[in-house]
Amino acid sequence: MEGIYWSIRAAFTNVYSGWILWNLFLAFIPLALSFWLYRRETKSRSLLWWAGFAVFFAFLPNAPYLLTDIIHLIRGTRFVATWVIALFFFPLHMFAILLGFEAYVVSLINQAFYLKRIGYKHLTLWTELLTHGLCAIGIYLGRFHRFNSWDLVTEPDMIVIRTLNDLTSTRPIAVIMVTFIGLTVLYWLFKQLTLGISLRVKYARMGKDVLDEIA
Repeated sequence: MEGIYWSIRAAFTNVYSGWILWNLFLAFIPLALSFWLYRRETKSRSLLWWAGFAVFFAFLPNAPYLLTDIIHLIRGTRFVATWVIALFFFPLHMFAILLGFEAYVVSLINQAFYLKRIGYKHLTLWTELLTHGLCAIGIYLGRFHRFNSWDLVTEPDMIVIRTLNDLTSTRPIAVIMVTFIGLTVLYWLFKQLTLGISLRVKYARMGKDVLDEIA
């Protein structure tokens, strides 16, 4: 029993106090920025707004990047009992991954809200597809070349060279295309679910307000 305890503790330390928590933190940076950029009442786009917009897109791939973090579950639980993985680590890991992807979904919903507010609703689908494509490239660069968002500032030349090489090679293109398709499908499903829940909550509040007025 003591051996199981220490193996669980080691796996938890390696997986959740390291990579997963750090990647979740990075995923919530664009989420927080999306509310500041897209949900404020003002429509003005100052220099500070554009700087925030650049940071938003630089960090946005970190949110769907968590979909690839299943690899850390496999590596971190190699010596843990199967029943412990099934009952504890797998649900916890899936929750972290889904939380990160939901941050991606809400960020793009906020972006769509902003486009509608400034009169560019017809561009929503195209901006979403473009964003999925850029994030697919970012996920590939992060997973296979180990680039980080801040490398856009510290090593822009290396990122440009690697990206051009990848976009002219068969294997990277195939991986990026599969990632793009996966992001597009998952985003659409999660977007419908998120908007459905949002509407349900809105209607529930409206009903409560009506009942309060009657009372």
